[in-house]
Amino acid sequence: MMKLHKEGAGTLLSGLMIFFGVDACLWYTAPHCVFYGSVVITSIVYAILLWFFRKPVRVASQDVHNIIAPCDGKIVVIEDVVENEFFKDKRKQVSIFMSPLNVHINWYPVSGSVEYYKYHPGEKLVAWHPKSSELNERSTIVVKTPGNKQVLFRQIAGALARRIVCYAQQGTSVEQGQEVGFIKFGSRMDLFLPLDARINVTIDQKVEGNKTVIATW
Repeated sequence: MMKLHKEGAGTLLSGLMIFFGVDACLWYTAPHCVFYGSVVITSIVYAILLWFFRKPVRVASQDVHNIIAPCDGKIVVIEDVVENEFFKDKRKQVSIFMSPLNVHINWYPVSGSVEYYKYHPGEKLVAWHPKSSELNERSTIVVKTPGNKQVLFRQIAGALARRIVCYAQQGTSVEQGQEVGFIKFGSRMDLFLPLDARINVTIDQKVEGNKTVIATW
């Protein structure tokens, strides 16, 4: 049986009520062919919503040497950049684009303590836009590992995303593979790693959250 994520409860309940109301009205006011057509369309749309909020069971193989993918998606950026919010120096950036068909749960890529957390309201540029990491609605989290390595990762809203959910709390201890949040609909995740991290993925590679090893120390 497919499990559903708790962040979908409100959307799924609202959708069910709206679709049922529309179909009920058409049953009494429209020809039967219109009613049955509406039932088919609303059922398909609701099935897509159920699929979007699915919660697969994934247990991370915890390894202090690995940085695992914090989400499902496709690698769209691998480059050295200057990270201006927290580090203010050069880091390796790896960006993952999440389509509406991907699982949209986010996980911690490493174990450690949450050293920094900040939510930024912002714009709704498409998630693959180069400036989306700086201008879009986003949440930035920095985790310091037991080996004193720091990983910054950023949840970024896209043109379709309307809500970023983040459970991070500064000063708390977290484990690799633990849920950190959820992004509703299309979005992107950026990771900023030390320059000596060895990248294990390539551009256009599809990755699985809590499974794929993005980089190693």
